[in-house]
Amino acid sequence: MHGRKRVLVTGGAGFLGSHLCESLLAEGHEVLCVDNYYTGKKDNILHLLKDPHFELLRHDVTFPLYVEVDEIFSLACPASPVHYQHDPVQTTKTSVHGSINMLGLAKRIGAKILLASTSEVYGDPRCHPQTEAYWGNVNPIGPRACYDEGKRCAETLFFDYRRQHGLNIRVARIFNTYGPRMAADDGRVVSSFIVQALQGKPLTIYGDGSQTRSFCHVDDMVTGLRRFMDQEDDFPGPMNLGNPVESSILEIAETVLRLTHSRSDIEYRPLPENDPVRRCPDIGLARQKLNWEPSVNLEQGLQATIDYFKRTLEL
Repeated sequence: MHGRKRVLVTGGAGFLGSHLCESLLAEGHEVLCVDNYYTGKKDNILHLLKDPHFELLRHDVTFPLYVEVDEIFSLACPASPVHYQHDPVQTTKTSVHGSINMLGLAKRIGAKILLASTSEVYGDPRCHPQTEAYWGNVNPIGPRACYDEGKRCAETLFFDYRRQHGLNIRVARIFNTYGPRMAADDGRVVSSFIVQALQGKPLTIYGDGSQTRSFCHVDDMVTGLRRFMDQEDDFPGPMNLGNPVESSILEIAETVLRLTHSRSDIEYRPLPENDPVRRCPDIGLARQKLNWEPSVNLEQGLQATIDYFKRTLEL
């Protein structure tokens, strides 16, 4: 195949990483998937193991890695509050030491490298929707800081490596993403609601349900990440990737109940500390630079995710 690349995906056995590995293999690239299975699962990539161009390596990115590749997608890091707050020190180390190790690798071998950053760098935003120019409103000592500040520091490292060493970087700020292979126990809104609805348990809403999120289907997100990596003018970002259509948490709950034909009730609980009230990307930059915007509507995406959970929960 013309233009086959060797691509390293850290966090490749995770929810987003496994879909990215799949997409790269489908186009004939060689993929080295690295994961320590802290939140990733081998089940997510079992179906790829028979592909001769797929290689799996158990490795923790807080330790150096010596491999030869053309591109690096740096995705390794627990991304849901339940998981990243379980071991906050390790979460920060994964973002910071992991970035230093991957940037050092990229510098040594001359690889292009993309950071999967996050909308969490904006904290509880005081501007709406969030543009890349907004510096954020983050509590540096709060319970979410291990992730928020870890990713902010990772962005700093990426841009300093670019300025100091001329590294070819991409920084993508990923907003809420959902779809098949989400972990059932990750505490995220979509997976929690679907699992609760399918099991006939009450759907738990924190706060009054009026807070909004914007949900992007994983297929759209993978397309965005790949276009960003492949774009010709080497624009480093940061670039928002997400769905600009806002939905309230209550709307999501009601849609899940309708699609699952569940009779579950809705239960309200207090809002957690530092939980953002609104979160929605301005994706003007992605539209302009990548000609990208999400195409999977929420109902289609939720149905596919519900079907996945029906299969995996053996209901």
